Amino acid sequence: MRVAAYELDSAREAHRYIQHGQVLAMALRPGSIEVGLRRSEMTRSTYDTGEMILPRRRVEEWVRTDDIHLLVLEISDTPLMAACDGTNAEVELRYEPTLVDTRVGALVAAVNAERLAGFPTGRLFLDSVEQALAAALVERHAVRPRPVPIHRGGLTPARLPRVTHAKIEDELSLDEMAESAGLSTAHFSQMFRKSTGESPHQFVLRHRVQRAKEMLRAAEVRMLDVAVACGFKTQQHFARAFRQLCGASPTEYRQELLR
Repeated sequence: MRVAAYELDSAREAHRYIQHGQVLAMALRPGSIEVGLRRSEMTRSTYDTGEMILPRRRVEEWVRTDDIHLLVLEISDTPLMAACDGTNAEVELRYEPTLVDTRVGALVAAVNAERLAGFPTGRLFLDSVEQALAAALVERHAVRPRPVPIHRGGLTPARLPRVTHAKIEDELSLDEMAESAGLSTAHFSQMFRKSTGESPHQFVLRHRVQRAKEMLRAAEVRMLDVAVACGFKTQQHFARAFRQLCGASPTEYRQELLR
């Protein structure tokens, strides 16, 4: 999933535009956009911070912006098709100039928070969010209703160890984890949660923190070295994740151990 923020100034004249990939946008500050299939029939939509847009795809239209700052997420076709139970046809989502969806909004807000932090969590987080966004958009906003997939059980005893024994300090992606289990990415995410009760991202994060707790028993090991050895890109991200799961900072945890 590609993530970008664009500051669009006020434009006097409308211009023609075609959006080829499937995108989802959220306003980062108030502004407005005029859109229409004909220049003489454009409609203005005004957005407050946090409001979302699900644009048309592969349709030439006229667009004029009025001082708006957008977060734009480009969702690839693979998770969208997987959310339709593996259909090979391109998924068509409804054009919604103002998209109201609490679940989608929470996922987009999480991506924006990750962007502002400098993407410290890495590819696995964005891959997981992309899968969740694709599932939510197909389920609630697809032109054709999504067939109900039937999955029984979780990952088999032979497949689960190949995934859970991956090196947690490495930069993991959802595609790589799915490939190691011999499953499609979307199917893998569902089966992994059935088997472990967690998403792949949550599972990896918890095991990284567990390994960090073991390393913190050695008083001479620097905090930065612990963070890097456990797969965290920055010491700040390590501290935030550790506090979230343990209720204390790594320093406080080590002090309590030594005491």
